[in-house]
Amino acid sequence: MAFKWNPPQGSQQPSLEDSLDEIRQKFQRFKGDSTIKTFVIVLVLGFIAWTSWFTVQPEETGVVQRFGKVMRTADPGLHFKLPLGIETAIMVPTARVLKEEFGFRTAAVTPGQRTRYVGGRSYEDESLMLTGDLNVIDVQWIVQYRIQDPIAYLFNVRDARKTIRDITEAIMRRAVGNRLGSAVLTTARVEIASEAKEAIQEVLSEYKSGVRLVTVELQDVTPPDSVKPAFNEVNESRQDKERTINQAQEMANREIPMARGVAEQSISESEGYATERVNRAKGEATRFEAILTQYRSAPQVTRRRLYLEAMNDFLGSVRGVYIVDEEQKALVPWIGLDSGMAAPLEGAK
Repeated sequence: MAFKWNPPQGSQQPSLEDSLDEIRQKFQRFKGDSTIKTFVIVLVLGFIAWTSWFTVQPEETGVVQRFGKVMRTADPGLHFKLPLGIETAIMVPTARVLKEEFGFRTAAVTPGQRTRYVGGRSYEDESLMLTGDLNVIDVQWIVQYRIQDPIAYLFNVRDARKTIRDITEAIMRRAVGNRLGSAVLTTARVEIASEAKEAIQEVLSEYKSGVRLVTVELQDVTPPDSVKPAFNEVNESRQDKERTINQAQEMANREIPMARGVAEQSISESEGYATERVNRAKGEATRFEAILTQYRSAPQVTRRRLYLEAMNDFLGSVRGVYIVDEEQKALVPWIGLDSGMAAPLEGAK
């Protein structure tokens, strides 16, 4: 039942006593209405019951405060608290891996779908960085973390999410600024991510933020759009240089061992030939000394034997023997060595 005050018409204003009497009368009529009283009591009791319980989801931890003071934490499930705002519960996603993106943004998708990049806006104020050799590079990266201590996360730092982003951006700029641009674009990505993760976790632990980093990962490292064509040309030239060096190294690795093998083969053949000649010379000298000893003991016999051996070797390589007579014009065969038999003598008497 609502209280309404209808002022009297005209210029005459009601007195304060008249107004209080009217309000008192209406309140008395309200006290006598049992239906309205029951409705109000049920409404109050329902509000008290509604504000006396809360539910914590499986991936959350509840932090219960009483007039702003932290009293306890609540695990997943149904819990009760003092109603009417005496105690309040704040849900903190302690079991989820939270993510912060730098230089880009992705759209929220349902589970099982691939992440989609959100276009239409540039985040160069986050991603453009200056390297140690005064080059500008566009670095995009993500930071994944868990809330390890929900009370510290809520109350030790005024804005934990902004603190994480500011610390991460400052440390990433320092890590990139301490290296050459070519290293950042090629080989130093893993090293930068590892160094940044350790430095960020150290600062967050010093602030007692209750956050534990899971990973820091560089997503895309490219030159700015304005210099990408020139950078691609330089990169292609470097690749051509590396390819030429690799081809030359490959040819050197193939030709040098081959040349060494040919040289070692020639040396081995020369050493073998030298050994053969020396051994043959030593054998001939030994044979000559043996013949000389026999010659000194029996000169005539040795001389005849040498003569016969020499003639045997000589005649063994001759195909025929002819006798030339000045009085005859034709050649007279003396011995036919082709058939192994002596030829008949022509003109013999």
